[in-house]
This record gives sequence, structure tokens and C-alpha cells, in this order.
Amino acid sequence: MPQPDIDAVVLDVLGTLVDEPAGLRAGIRELGPSFDDSTVEGLLVRWQQHIEREQRRILDGSRAYVTSDVLDQEAARLVADAAGAGDPAAVAALALSGRRLPPWPDSVAGLARLAERYPVIGLSNASRTALLGLNANAGLRWHQALSAEDARAYKPDSAVYQLAVTVSGRPPERLLMVAAHAWDLRGAQRLGLRTAYVDRPVGDPPAPEDRFDLHARGLSDPADRLAA
Repeated sequence: MPQPDIDAVVLDVLGTLVDEPAGLRAGIRELGPSFDDSTVEGLLVRWQQHIEREQRRILDGSRAYVTSDVLDQEAARLVADAAGAGDPAAVAALALSGRRLPPWPDSVAGLARLAERYPVIGLSNASRTALLGLNANAGLRWHQALSAEDARAYKPDSAVYQLAVTVSGRPPERLLMVAAHAWDLRGAQRLGLRTAYVDRPVGDPPAPEDRFDLHARGLSDPADRLAA
């Protein structure tokens, strides 16, 4: 497949650059060190379902916009209640676990290689404050990080992708959106961005009808191919 002719790279963060479930699991284990694996996984699913449900409600207009920080606090309370952990300090610590997510093994090096050749923009549903914490914890290198908070929406709303288009000063078709979630790439495509799917264990794989510009095994793969 021909390589896209682009001027900037836009990267999803949660799941694409950092292992979100691993970080949340660690936070849940801190809440309950005696939890077995089954309990941890059940509480993780409860967290993820709450975030997904509330973001959908915001997107369809049935709930007013709130930042990811608020949603994380709600999810932490739900998890703590389900686990029978009522210590407010422990719940507050759990709510911040989404800012302590480990990078995938190839993320830091892959980002650095992309940044040598292109302007690199992180684009995330995480709040501005959460993105600062994520970057500090994972050591991610980008030229600019953009939060959906600035659009008062969540991906895949087109207003979030428009943030990257506006900041880059380039037409949408000159930007490459890189993500491990097919739903994210479909949202970018609707605004005209080029797309690259990165295979991650926690991602949303493409459907048979999806047509993305690149399919990569990890972040080093698009860096190699774009540098070729």
C-alpha cells in the first residue's frame, strides 16, 4: 500500500501509546491488595463500562459535558463501593490511577522517531490535567498535546479531530491519525484525516469493511514506513 503523503502525525494516547487497563488494574490492586485476579478484572470492567456509557451520554446530548477527571472520580467511587472500600483517600488515589499508565514498550522510541520527521500531536479524550500527568509518568514526546476538553466533547465527535487540524494549520488530508481503535480512526476519516491502525492487545480491531491507509504491528512500524 502506498505511504500517505502527510505533514503531521496525530496520535491517540489511551490504549495506543499507554496501556490503560494495566494502569487501572494497578490502581485497583492498591485499593485492595488481597483482591484475586477475577475480582480485579470485574472491577476493571465496571470502571470501563461507566466511562464508555457516560461518554456516549455526553455525545448524544443526554448529559452535559464533564471532563474525564469527573468521569474517573465517578468510576472510582463505583469501583470502591462495589469492593466495599469506603476510605475517601483510597478512592481519591484510585481516581488518579488513570494518570499513571505505563507506555507500551515501543511507544517512547516510536514517538521520538516520528518527532524527528514530523510535527507530532497527541489527541486524547483525557483532560488537560490528566494528559500532563500521563506525559510526566510515561515520558511521552510530542510537540503538542490536545485534549478533548478543549472541544467540550469526546472522540469520535468531529470537533475533537478539528482541534488537531486547526493547530496544525494544514488540511485534514495532510494529517495522519494513528490509533489502536478502529472507532477512533473512523471518526478521523469522517473529517478527512488519513489513518493508520496500530495493533495493540487492548485496541478495537478494524472491521472487514474498514479501509485505513496503514496497518501497523506497533508504533515502530509506522515510524519505519513513514521514514522509508
